[in-house]
Amino acid sequence: MFKERIKLIPTVYLILVKDNKTLLLRRYNTGFEDGKYSLIAGHLDHEDETLRQAVVREAKEEAGIEIDLADLELAHVMHRKQQEPTSERRINLFFTVKKWKGDPKIMESNKCDDLR
Repeated sequence: MFKERIKLIPTVYLILVKDNKTLLLRRYNTGFEDGKYSLIAGHLDHEDETLRQAVVREAKEEAGIEIDLADLELAHVMHRKQQEPTSERRINLFFTVKKWKGDPKIMESNKCDDLR
């Protein structure tokens, strides 16, 4: 007998630290957690994208920085159940990187109104 397995939604995060400060972006006009600060984050864009590729892409899209895949380090994994209004289960993967190219800046002003 076939038993349906739990489906997990993967989300990637980038912990970007410089001079003992962590980069945060304030969500704006997204409909989810607006007004709150977050790490650079996102989901896979397509079936063939890896988690590491998603982190690199999100860093470029959200903060305008370039990261080499080989420089990413997995720092933490968190499994959680999304609260109301859904009951989705997520797997969050947090990556760090010690070097990157470019200075972080707001690249999606329609989704982010502050970067610190």
